[in-house]
Amino acid sequence: MEECHVVAMPYPGRGHINPMMSLCQLLASKTDRIRITFVVTEEWLGFLGSEPKPPPANVRFATVPNVLPSEIGRAADYPGFYEAAQTKLEEPFERLLDRLEPPEPGVIIYDTEMPWVVGVGNRRDIPVASLWTMPASVFTVFHHFDLLVQNGHFPADVSAPISIPFHSIPHPIKLMEVPNNNPTTICHVVTMPYPGRGHINPMINFCKLLASKRDDILITFVVTEEWLGFLSSEPKPPANLRFATIPNVVPSEEGRGADFPGFVRAVLTKMEEPFERLLERLEQPQKPSFIIHDTCLPWVVGVGNRRDIPVASFWPQPVSVFSVCYHFNLVKLNGQFPVDVSERGNELVNYIPGIPPTRIADLPTFFHGDGLKTVHLACEAVSRVPKAQHLLLTSIYELESQTIDTIKAAIPTPIYSIGPSIPYFRLGDNSSLSIDSQNGESSYMQWLDSQPESSVLYISQGSFLSVSRTQMDEIIAGVDMSGVRFLWVARGDASRIKEGCGVPNSKTIVEDWKIGWKVRRGMGEEEHLVTREEIAGIVQRFMDLESDEGKEMRGRAKELKEVCRRAISKMGSAETAIDAFIQDISRHRDR
Repeated sequence: MEECHVVAMPYPGRGHINPMMSLCQLLASKTDRIRITFVVTEEWLGFLGSEPKPPPANVRFATVPNVLPSEIGRAADYPGFYEAAQTKLEEPFERLLDRLEPPEPGVIIYDTEMPWVVGVGNRRDIPVASLWTMPASVFTVFHHFDLLVQNGHFPADVSAPISIPFHSIPHPIKLMEVPNNNPTTICHVVTMPYPGRGHINPMINFCKLLASKRDDILITFVVTEEWLGFLSSEPKPPANLRFATIPNVVPSEEGRGADFPGFVRAVLTKMEEPFERLLERLEQPQKPSFIIHDTCLPWVVGVGNRRDIPVASFWPQPVSVFSVCYHFNLVKLNGQFPVDVSERGNELVNYIPGIPPTRIADLPTFFHGDGLKTVHLACEAVSRVPKAQHLLLTSIYELESQTIDTIKAAIPTPIYSIGPSIPYFRLGDNSSLSIDSQNGESSYMQWLDSQPESSVLYISQGSFLSVSRTQMDEIIAGVDMSGVRFLWVARGDASRIKEGCGVPNSKTIVEDWKIGWKVRRGMGEEEHLVTREEIAGIVQRFMDLESDEGKEMRGRAKELKEVCRRAISKMGSAETAIDAFIQDISRHRDR
């Protein structure tokens, strides 16, 4: 049996989308030979992306632009909303059908209240099925409406008191939570992250923090269609944070490591046009008045300047990396770029303002190896920051004060140290933790709670691992050999980890903060394989609670923890900076 591609087009309302989605999930669970594309507006995909349970793998979302009045406030003019649903959706839906991935749609399921879909299907020779989401009695009343007119019962004066019996019928479908439809928007902020996990996570965490502080700020979080699919399983965002998409104009996240320089070039050249087209559509309930963009997307500054929209550059990495990129010309003037790290890696770089003497080998990884292909792009992006109206640094001032002060002196732009780019505002909230639906295992938090204190090693290698496959195999085997309990956050190599075992930079962590050890041996092309035996020994040493060096390291870590806690507390440096930034962007409410 060939795969059957079903396209579902619901009416854009909760009482219609819920039944359509429930039917699609039921169909998808019956056979994996059915692929369902569920079509909604960009705004509605944002609402659905916060649902507690993602749909089956063979149900995917696709979007049409927000050509209708926003769900947030549609009741103010429902006849106008209904008319827009009948007249504005057909053209973008038909364009979407043109670009859907094979196989070609074999059938369209549409909400009966979207009659124009029948015409689309007939023109394209695609069978259509009409889904009626209300009681059958309501359908038959509409079908025989002419009888009401003929018998003089329409129009009628219904002002006289009438009694209507109400029968409560248990509904087998669990309804999704209805979003808050009544926030008063005073400032519409559009955010454009770089399409990578290490950039999207910090940006969305900051947006959630902004949204939780002020319900009169509406945030539109822009990602590619592929990334919106990834984010659909994330915890529910605040009601005033919605998603919007641009097409998948860059290589897939699933294989970007095969040609990372090509991926970067696509990000810098392919995303600007669809982003600008999206801005033209983002008019409901209020036109964009501010843009927050990832520093690695410098073209956003030009878009904002052309449209007279203020922009804030968001830097999600350590401030020391920003400073090195900003002063890149000094590295070249001093003859330390480009160099062979295996020969000159121990040379000190001691002239970058605000940065303590640093070995060449400890500069950001894109200063050597394969990074040489993209380092000029990163440095060029940082050089564009002064053209933005604000700079947001995801750092705690007390931990990088010297570097931050140096940057503030060099760049005549308001700069805010907004604190860590992790969801610290959710500490103590376990609502986002779930049960593994496939094997019934308890959540990882329940497992952690059952372990002895300080006995679990947390391992995270980020979303773009740069070690060889051979080295990864040694890491997996070494951790397993150590006998230590661990919680490994894995992406991509998860299956290999399960089979084998049944981000400030390293200089800051090891030399400045003294809360970690280096594992790498050698530099550049002379870098050697670290064996599983060595890794097992390091892990055992690291987790030895009785050793003096371990106690000292944990003591320093607790001190840093307290510095961070004070910064994010009320009146702390990060909290104060965020409040100041909110005040600044709120001034643009009437633009």
